[in-house]
Amino acid sequence: MSRKHVSYSVKTPPFETKELRRKLTEFLDEPFSDPETGVARKVGDFKWGVYAFYDYEGEPIYVGQTNEKLRVRIRRHLTNQRTDAVAMSVLDPFEVLEIEVWPLPQFENVSCKGRKSEECTAARAHLNALERLIYESSLSESLFKAILNEKDPPTAVVDVSIPPSLRMSIVSKEVHGLRSHPDTRIARRALTMSKLSQVISERKVQGGLRRVLLTQATRLQWLAERRYTALGGADTVEVENGPENGNNEDRP
Repeated sequence: MSRKHVSYSVKTPPFETKELRRKLTEFLDEPFSDPETGVARKVGDFKWGVYAFYDYEGEPIYVGQTNEKLRVRIRRHLTNQRTDAVAMSVLDPFEVLEIEVWPLPQFENVSCKGRKSEECTAARAHLNALERLIYESSLSESLFKAILNEKDPPTAVVDVSIPPSLRMSIVSKEVHGLRSHPDTRIARRALTMSKLSQVISERKVQGGLRRVLLTQATRLQWLAERRYTALGGADTVEVENGPENGNNEDRP
């Protein structure tokens, strides 16, 4: 029997993975004006900031913060470099169409390594307050009034305002064509739910993960219902032939 030649030594990643990394780098390298210096810098190089992920409907699905560089933290999420959200199947990177970031350049030179300084305490308080503000704003914008964060951000102890942001798509036209089909998205969302359900069944978890599961179930139902309705709904369901129509087989 002849066998087709298949190369098992291919060193390049699959097309979708390669495109995600390319578009993610493109986003993180996008110039962003630093109001502190008036000089444009690569947005991913800002050390302190808050970020949010959006799905293919523009629905906010996750909010986070970092003080180790936006580039590092966002890459960990979306290139499967083991963050809690990915490891616990809270977040599926393939669900993310757009990213928005809110850099905090005024704290660029603040370090929280070693002994905590007053500057570090103030910067952390500001970062926590901004994350809380973006989180609450995302909840209000959400169709489901819920996003996929396992934990709520810390309660704000200082008043802050929302600074300028940058929002861009990280999905190329070619990958969008592959991923955006509703049946593909339904299948991936169901798979994510299955993995998350397994995590919950095998571990002692807090209520946050169960809330995420409920949110995913709501999002899956909404997507499946829209797909079903768009294709004709009840009018597309076939009627089974009974004995009176010539089908004499016993029903189970």
